[in-house]
Amino acid sequence: MKKRISMLLACAMMLALVSCGGNGGSAGNGSNGGSSNGGSGTVSGSGSNAGGDTAGEYHIGIITGSVSQSEDDRRGAEAFQAKYGEDMVKLDIYPDNFTEELETTIQKIVNMSDDPLMKAIIVNQSVPGTTEAFRKVKETRPDIICIAGEAHEDLPEIGSAADLVCNNDFVSRGYLIIRTAHELGADAFVHISFPRHMAYETMSRRVAVMREACKEFGMEFHLETAPDPTSDVGIPGAQAYIIENVPVWVDKYGEKAAYFCTNDAHTEPLLKQLVEYGGYFIEADLPSPLMGYPGALGLDLTEEAGDFEKILAKVESTLVEKGAADRFGTWAYSYGYTLSAGLAEHAKNVIDGKCEITDMDAVAEALNVYSPNAQWNGAGYTNATTGVKSDNVFLIYQDTYIMGDPGHFMGNADVEIPEKYYTVS
Repeated sequence: MKKRISMLLACAMMLALVSCGGNGGSAGNGSNGGSSNGGSGTVSGSGSNAGGDTAGEYHIGIITGSVSQSEDDRRGAEAFQAKYGEDMVKLDIYPDNFTEELETTIQKIVNMSDDPLMKAIIVNQSVPGTTEAFRKVKETRPDIICIAGEAHEDLPEIGSAADLVCNNDFVSRGYLIIRTAHELGADAFVHISFPRHMAYETMSRRVAVMREACKEFGMEFHLETAPDPTSDVGIPGAQAYIIENVPVWVDKYGEKAAYFCTNDAHTEPLLKQLVEYGGYFIEADLPSPLMGYPGALGLDLTEEAGDFEKILAKVESTLVEKGAADRFGTWAYSYGYTLSAGLAEHAKNVIDGKCEITDMDAVAEALNVYSPNAQWNGAGYTNATTGVKSDNVFLIYQDTYIMGDPGHFMGNADVEIPEKYYTVS
């Protein structure tokens, strides 16, 4: 079922050339010899720039959310721009309230294609409107590589418009988050979300897997609804709700319950209150040491900026000081940061003729440029209804790190997911 993409970067050259978010020279990852795992055939070396040293002859565009909505996504885009320069890398931001400003989102993506030197557009996260925007781009500029990171839209649908889609592996993670919580001693699991997110296949299937996994491990499963930050209450109102309700939930479900929320804006207040009142937090919806932890713990990470090993160490030591060891986890390297920068790195490699757009190993190698010591796993997306496996939609995840004294990886990238969970919906 799975194709293993664990990449430890044994290649010393790559480790020497690249540091997390660094401003170094060209990528250290080598050619995959143009190998292909299939795909739409729209891009293969991508046009007239393929095959040679084309630095400076094309542009790559990255569109993300704002720092307030998805800081890690934005910082990853900035890191890629810092590495290759503003002349090559063009950045933009879609509206915070993207559900109400759909046309603005679409237009911002399409506007990137007006640049005659534009050769790739990466959108992370790929909020509603991305599919339509990619269709419009392809109508006039079929030579542009369109890559969707963490798509909010139906995966088969956006996969029909994009050359490549990469999402977190909601099936595997749905199982592994529960398994990890059980191994840490949690006896209940609380899932926090709202109707808009639960309408997404990725999130609805994941919560169904979580519910089933709780049955397997003898844990109680609970659903809680919180305000949508894109609604009238906005981010402040949504965060205030979490602050007010966590003490109630801990009293209701006990200190041995583990919590998970589907929205980035909910994460910081949830972490802040769980540190104080008790409970477990395995990893964020889009995991990162920067996702919620700095604000929840009152950390200034200016000196550690861009160095995820130092960021993780500071977050970890603070949790230990607060008596919260072995209750909180993350991915050692930010998913949002790595995805923005890594997918752009992959696009550059495709444009330079080093690999094919749907080469999963090449995607993993590009991600590892920005997560040099991470262990990844993943698989092609399988439609739960039809059983059809996509050749250009990839589901990926990184091993979970539990912070403590000492902290430790859970080895989740090596866990075999029971086959039955791939058809749970």
